[in-house]
Amino acid sequence: MLAPMACMAAVRKDNEEYQTLESCTLRSLAQQLQFYKPPSNLYEDAGKSDHIAEPVAGRTDQASCFKSREKRAAVLVCIFEGHEGELRVILTKRSMKLFSHPGDVALPGGKMEEGDADDSATALREAMEEIGLDPALVQVLATLEPFISGHLIKVVPVVGVLARVEDFKPLLNPDEVDAVFDAPLETFLKEDIHRYEQREWRGWKYMSHLFDFESEQGCFLIGGLTASILIRAASIVYQQLPCFFADLPDFQHLQRSLNTAA
Repeated sequence: MLAPMACMAAVRKDNEEYQTLESCTLRSLAQQLQFYKPPSNLYEDAGKSDHIAEPVAGRTDQASCFKSREKRAAVLVCIFEGHEGELRVILTKRSMKLFSHPGDVALPGGKMEEGDADDSATALREAMEEIGLDPALVQVLATLEPFISGHLIKVVPVVGVLARVEDFKPLLNPDEVDAVFDAPLETFLKEDIHRYEQREWRGWKYMSHLFDFESEQGCFLIGGLTASILIRAASIVYQQLPCFFADLPDFQHLQRSLNTAA
């Protein structure tokens, strides 16, 4: 633990770094997130503890579904200020050449490698490899609580800001990415383009969030893990819950319930 004087010096240093952000919007966001600490349980601070996983008929071995999650990955929630002052997030469309989830919308990111110092290093390295985003352009603000993918990989969202979006010249890796686009972060709190589908995982019912997003770059379906992470990130940034609710838990609530039961 840092001594009191060291803590004060660290806070002053962070504040000085944030003052270099020319945008008042991004500077305010940086100051808001500098002390963010992920909750010990997913969504425990969002008032959603009433979601309880329920199996389909005949399913009773709930604890046996839960397995250890040793694999780790990180994604970059890269936020910048749009022309109208709105916060926007960079997204990609995965290459159709990929074996896993070809054509899906994703956040830049991937599995942690041995040389990565931490989750931020993983997310920044992957963003550079996938879309040519120079890590020097991104100021990391916070890491969120881990999410669990359908393959039981622990995925850590790293929130960063791109102060000078005009300096970002996308250079896509065609083996991994077919397109890069951006969307307003607040979109993932609204009902306008949101819908959900009921799905099952190992005999357990859950809902999957889906957003039908249209932009100048085309029409994109944003769903699955990416949608869940963006909902959570938007909830934290705007300090409010999404406008949509459903009776079933989403995949992250399902995993939390199974974790508790295991």
